[in-house]
Amino acid sequence: MKSIKQSFKIFFKIILAFVILLLIYTLFVFGLSKITVNADVAQKEEIEIFIKTNGVHTDIIVPIKNEIKDWSKEIKFNQTKSKDSLMNYVAIGWGDKGFYLNTPQWSDLKASTAFRAATGLSTSAMHTTFCKSVSESENCKRILISKENYQKLVTFINASFQRGSNKNMQYISGRGYAKNDAFYEAKGSYSLFRTCNTWANEALKSSNQKAAFWTPYDGGIFCHYQ
Repeated sequence: MKSIKQSFKIFFKIILAFVILLLIYTLFVFGLSKITVNADVAQKEEIEIFIKTNGVHTDIIVPIKNEIKDWSKEIKFNQTKSKDSLMNYVAIGWGDKGFYLNTPQWSDLKASTAFRAATGLSTSAMHTTFCKSVSESENCKRILISKENYQKLVTFINASFQRGSNKNMQYISGRGYAKNDAFYEAKGSYSLFRTCNTWANEALKSSNQKAAFWTPYDGGIFCHYQ
């Protein structure tokens, strides 16, 4: 009986510690997400970019080609490469590789995938999607930035791709969702403290755009663009 009570006390302490950590994490999430950085940076309206969320994940959308960067030289469609020239924008996102490749729908999510993503035990990937046009909406915000800041954004995004010995982006063959997207190997690991939205927020910060001090969720970015 005594051993059962001791086991129960240990189990209770573990649960209590988990709840306390979860509460602390939640406080940090909502507190730090509301702190705005780069709010007063002077902006030149020279290049159009977008941030877009599907309700969970944030992408950075940039022109396929301009005087600073031609993404079509490195990023290709998954299947129909000949149609690259018909598109005007490319949406770029960073995320957990296992989640990206093995969870096309929420119903496909496995406990093992979620655990590895939350704890930073898996690798990451870049997801790129070409599109003809982008429409501004509640879930898609248009941002006009200077050429100098766009160059900083390009530098940040480029540094997120893992490259081979030939310095080319490492394409993940045959794993796109459709004919206008593709996956590439990325640097870093996904975790509760560095999510796809943290990456997008860091991209905005690096290019002197409004962003959260830190955020793991899309709302922490979009609340600064209301």
